[in-house]
Amino acid sequence: MLTVHKPVTTALQRYASTIPVRPGTPFDKIDKKAESERAREPIDPDPDAVSIDSSVRHVFGEEGVEDREKDTDMLAGVKADIKTIKDTFALKDVPREALYIGMAGVLPYLATSLSTVYLAWDINHAAANGSHFLIPPKTAELLLHIVEPIQIGYGAVILSFLGAIHWGMEWAKFGGRQGYRRYAIGVVAPAVAWPTMLLPVEYALITQFLTFNFLYYLDARATVRGWVPQWYTTYRFVLTFVVGASIVVSLIGRGQIADKVGRMPGPADRLKALRDSQMESLEREERERRARIVAKDEEDEEDDE
Repeated sequence: MLTVHKPVTTALQRYASTIPVRPGTPFDKIDKKAESERAREPIDPDPDAVSIDSSVRHVFGEEGVEDREKDTDMLAGVKADIKTIKDTFALKDVPREALYIGMAGVLPYLATSLSTVYLAWDINHAAANGSHFLIPPKTAELLLHIVEPIQIGYGAVILSFLGAIHWGMEWAKFGGRQGYRRYAIGVVAPAVAWPTMLLPVEYALITQFLTFNFLYYLDARATVRGWVPQWYTTYRFVLTFVVGASIVVSLIGRGQIADKVGRMPGPADRLKALRDSQMESLEREERERRARIVAKDEEDEEDDE
């Protein structure tokens, strides 16, 4: 029968004498002279080599066999990942001033996101139960239409600031002068951020989410190239994580009430309404002018008669 266990054997080598045997000497004959010489040899002390197992010979097993391989820690990878995440969010290398001001800067953005979620929940609660929890549905919808443009506008401000940092690094000549390559980052950020104010809420938030991640990619590349301090990537990761999570939460909350609230007119709608009102005003003035001309012609005809 096959077995997965190693058969237990008795090592015969350990019973062999370590005393040198002269040629021609039978193995069963004791060489008292050689043993006497070995007994007179001094023993060098070696405390580091002495342990509980060093002076004990095991009955079973083989001499010189290596110890059994230690069990592999299956959670070693998970522990390493947790340590990496912990070190990342510890932000030990980030200057305290930049950390405190940066985190304070994203708190309003997080507040608008949480407000959107709560207002959406309150509107859903009123629709499902027939009564509101704290805020009436109409008031909650009005507040939601106020919070949404604030979040989009504040996101555009943050994106513009992140782009302007690279202008400051270029003026400070951090990592050497890079010229248009570094200036372009500061131009692209506001050029993409501010037009989102004209988009519907969902499209504006998605566009800003993609822009935040694209800027993080550019900042990571800039860190590798030495254009910004080494701690800047970690700093940006934490801020981008907070802002990105806020945008996702806002989109989820907004999606829960898409069929329950109306869409507040945005800047593009206001521009269209203004243009339509101007056209109507011009048409009305044109009709009035023609009416005056017709009336004047009729008066002239009556005078001629």
